[in-house]
Amino acid sequence: MAGAMRLLANENLPAQTITALQQAGHDVVWMRTEAPGSRDEDVLARAQSEECILITFDKDFGELAFRAHLPSATGNVLLRISAPSPDAMALTIVSALSRRTDWVGHFSVIEDDRVRMTPLPKPVRPSRGTD
Repeated sequence: MAGAMRLLANENLPAQTITALQQAGHDVVWMRTEAPGSRDEDVLARAQSEECILITFDKDFGELAFRAHLPSATGNVLLRISAPSPDAMALTIVSALSRRTDWVGHFSVIEDDRVRMTPLPKPVRPSRGTD
């Protein structure tokens, strides 16, 4: 079972999920209360600067990580679940997160019956010119 994680929850997560994550011992910052209406790029940058795993229902974060090459090495978790209620959804998410410890460095998709994980691109370091 995984230990407590630092999570940045996008504003599209239900309140029941935030409460369930906190009750499971996770340190959760919820964008709905912290900075509602933030641009995706700003949410991703905050997750990186605060060393949090981003958890969201928004597929755009995959685009930002893989196509726009924005830093996202702390990890992104995309939720693709169809729970019948917010409480069932919260239980599914908490359960899935507790079964693994390797979220950092991956773009992960939690689905109803599986978790898919893809390593995130390594940050590109500026090259130094030679004089």
